[in-house]
Formats: sequence, structure tokens, C-alpha cells
Amino acid sequence: MFAGLAAMIYKEMIQVRRDPATRVVFVIPVIQLIVFGYAIDTDVRHIPTVVFNSDRRTASRELLSRFETTDVFRIVEESPDVAGVRDAIVAGRAKVGIVIPADYSDALLNGRSAQVQVLIDGSDNTVATQVLSVANGIARDGSLRRMDVHGGPQPAISLRPKVLFNEEVESDHFFIPGLVGIILQLTTVFLTAFSIVRERERGTMEQLMVTPVSRWALIGGKLIPYALIGIVETCLVLTLMVVVFGIPIAGSTALLLSLSVVFLLPSLGLGIFISTLATNQAQATQLSLLIMLPSILLSGFFFPREQMPDIIWALSCVIPVTYYIQILRGIILRGAEAWHLWQPTLILAVLSIVILAGATWRFQKRLE
Repeated sequence: MFAGLAAMIYKEMIQVRRDPATRVVFVIPVIQLIVFGYAIDTDVRHIPTVVFNSDRRTASRELLSRFETTDVFRIVEESPDVAGVRDAIVAGRAKVGIVIPADYSDALLNGRSAQVQVLIDGSDNTVATQVLSVANGIARDGSLRRMDVHGGPQPAISLRPKVLFNEEVESDHFFIPGLVGIILQLTTVFLTAFSIVRERERGTMEQLMVTPVSRWALIGGKLIPYALIGIVETCLVLTLMVVVFGIPIAGSTALLLSLSVVFLLPSLGLGIFISTLATNQAQATQLSLLIMLPSILLSGFFFPREQMPDIIWALSCVIPVTYYIQILRGIILRGAEAWHLWQPTLILAVLSIVILAGATWRFQKRLE
């Protein structure tokens, strides 16, 4: 009995050693631990901030300097008016807006309370909560410094925070639109990842070899049916989001569905590309997981991308769902229009071309 057991163990070890999929099993955890260990950081830092400073005197510049020295805020833009501040937040270029009125310095000099408005993007509840806390701390610290310098009671800096789009800072308003994107990418990638692999395993690749159909036609023929399924899935999950979770779509539903189609193309293309790399369904599953976990953890779904190391941030830029989540939260929560979202839409279109071209190039209309 033991001799037979030893023989089976020996045989299985040889088979495992010769199977390329086994090497992937060891590589994937190492890559994931290194990437996610550096990328996952719940501290909020370097939040893109837009400023409208109509005072522009020493006191207002000192206040903005205190915001920047906290390492929480990063001023990326100066707006000519209050409307521009809000527009930058709606477009996703900034998550915080600081509005300093023209009489800020005069109020401090004349012994009045100096009011500063802070507009906060409530579509990201993690950022909104911490920004509120830090901004209030900056106002208190500024008031205390004036007491130390001038002695006795001094006019306070009155912070007027306003949370936009999600006034109650509810976490489900942040997570569920992002979850829609993650679910759609999971579904589409896994659907198409097995398509060409399944053809090989069933032996039907031989039939495709003798057909006068180009590689582009074969890829398109596999892509379009799954794209239709993806559109139905999109309508389904968006309906559930509105009906079950009570999260209304603040922007245009037609725009959201149109841009969802733009997202489905690179997502489905990733699945096709995986199917051209894998030789069996086990390898296709492993490669799909290698893409899906970064999609969940690096796309901004859970953790802000602003504080990721540069290399990890660059990696997140080639993940299609990164931009789709920006589109979802922009339209659903902030009511963004098409011109607000031109950048993520353009990047998704470029990724569609690159990924589908790569999948078509990889596909060989022959048995390997």
C-alpha cells in the first residue's frame, strides 16, 4: 500500500512540476502581496483641492499655507469664482474647495469673525469625514495662534463646511456605485475569458480554422453577444441600485448607459485577451483573478488613489474600471455632464482600441 502511495506521490509531483499553471500559483500571491501591501493605505493625504481666494492678502495666504502643510490637502487649481470651485468638484478634478471672501483680512483686522467656506465632495465618504475633521482643526489652530500672538481674545476664523452631493455622508452612496463597476467587470471578464479556451478544449477550433473568417471577425463574433449580455447586466444592476438601495441617478441616465458601453469594450477585451493566453480553464481562472484583485483594490473603489506610490498609481491607470468608477460616481452622485467626464471617457476609448487590438493580434486562427 505504501509503495503504491509513494509512486502516486512521485507521479503527481512530476506532473505538478511540468504544469506551467503551477508556477503561476506561486507567482500570483507574491505579486499581490507586494503590490497591495504598498498600495493599501487608509490614511487620507494629498486630497486634490481647488481654491477661490478673493482676498489675496497675507492673512489669507497664511491660511492656505496651513491647509497645505497638513499634507492632507494638495492645491491643484485656483478658480476665478465660486462657480468654478463647484464645477471642479463636479468634474472630479478636486474633492475639496476652499472659498476665502474678499473681506477675510478686513474682518480679522476689525475684530470680526472671518468666515471661510469649505466645499467637500460627499460622494467619497472616507475623504469627506477626514476633511471635515482636519479643516475644523485648522480653523481652531488659527484662532489659537492669533490669541498667542496678539494676546487676549481675538476674532476667530469661522469655518463653514458644506458637504456636497451626500450631505449625510452615507457610506452606501460611496460604495454601491463603485460596486456596480466592479460587478460588471467581474462578469464580463469571466464570461469572455473562457470563450477561446473552451473552443480549444472542445476541439471546435479545427472547425474555425477552415472557415474563411478573419481574426477580427472571430473576435467580434465572440465579443458582440457578450456585449449585449453586459448591457442587460448594466441595466439590471443600476435598476437594483435605485430601487433596492434608494440611490437615485442625479445625472443623465442615457449618458450613463452610453458611457457604460464604452467601458464594456475594454472589459470584454480583457477577457478575450486572457483566453488567448490560457491553454485551459484553470489558467484562465488564475489569470482572471490576477486582473480582478487589482481592479478591486487599486481602482479607487475602496482606497483613494491619491496616496498610492507612483508605480502603483501608474498600474491603476491601465485598469479600465478605474475610469468607469469615476464616471459612475460622477453621474450618479454629482450629476456630472459629458464635458465633465471627457478625460475618463477618452482614456476608456483608448484602452478599448489597445486591448482589442492586442487580443486580435494574440489570437491565432490555428491549433497550438
